[in-house]
Amino acid sequence: MSDYAVRRLGEGDVSVGSSINALYAAAFEDDEHYLSAPPSGDYLRTCLSDPLFLAFVAEDEGKVVGALTGYELRKFEREASELYIYDLAVDEDYRREGVASALIEAVRSHGREIGATVVFVQADKDDAPPMALYAKFGKRGDHHHFDIEP
Repeated sequence: MSDYAVRRLGEGDVSVGSSINALYAAAFEDDEHYLSAPPSGDYLRTCLSDPLFLAFVAEDEGKVVGALTGYELRKFEREASELYIYDLAVDEDYRREGVASALIEAVRSHGREIGATVVFVQADKDDAPPMALYAKFGKRGDHHHFDIEP
């Protein structure tokens, strides 16, 4: 088993952004979305300094081997937040070693610290590995997702 460490990124971690996007591009087979228009350092710094933006990495000797990005969503109807996992990926060489679970646990821990009411994530029903992973952590709800253009 690899010796990796999980940590939350902050505004001083701008240089890690390209490694995260490269990992996502490889894992999701989507270079166009993750690599074709890389964000500037200023943009990444803005994201990483926003307390509502979540970025966690698993690193093995300085190499990003897993990453999770998401958002804290503050509720309007009461003083509470929900956490949304937007992207989660693990380097192919580190899969089945608990990296994804460790990243999810880091988000859950953060959620407990801030009093979040739930952590939620979307998964495609035909994508068995993430469906099995997320089922270990909570109950499944079947919802519909719509992309609405701005």
